[in-house]
Amino acid sequence: MAYTTTAALKAYLGITSSSDDSLLSDAINRAQAMIDRHCHRHFEPEADHGSAASHVHYFTPMLERFGGDLLDDYTLNLSHDLAELTSITNGDGTPIPNNQVVLLPLNVVPTNAIRIKSSSGYFWTYNGSVEASVQVAGKWSYSLDVPDDIVAATLRLAGYLYRQREGTPDSDRAIMSADGVMLAAQRIPADVREMLRPFIRRS
Repeated sequence: MAYTTTAALKAYLGITSSSDDSLLSDAINRAQAMIDRHCHRHFEPEADHGSAASHVHYFTPMLERFGGDLLDDYTLNLSHDLAELTSITNGDGTPIPNNQVVLLPLNVVPTNAIRIKSSSGYFWTYNGSVEASVQVAGKWSYSLDVPDDIVAATLRLAGYLYRQREGTPDSDRAIMSADGVMLAAQRIPADVREMLRPFIRRS
């Protein structure tokens, strides 16, 4: 799946012909990949070929200062954004019920940590090897639906990439500054980078 569609991009650019549909589709895919790299996150659920199926990530139930993923005895730090939790299997193979944990931060997206309730009686543990022994299944992304600002940024960036084939002033050619210094072209236009700034993952 993609953050926008070829039809939406054609409407954005005012294109009615279908002759460049493959180029437009490629521009969308490139724009999406650039946005993901720039923000260090995905904006649609990670699963097999973009399906809604749950996907499993593995974590090490050991404190971070010892090389694990625990912020403290109860809190598991996630290396990816979690949009929806499906299930947790502790490192000893036992399930931890979803109602015995809280997702952090509270009341906002995305989830970046799972804390076992202190009243639950559960704690992070393992049998045998500690490495990657905890399994968390869920939909991994910033949110379940692509945010409107990310859709807009994808359209703007995809349109920019598509127009590069014409060598327009909006292209990625290097330019000369007023004082004669050659400036490298920006891969992502300044307005798109500003749109993406609130979505950049900082940790």
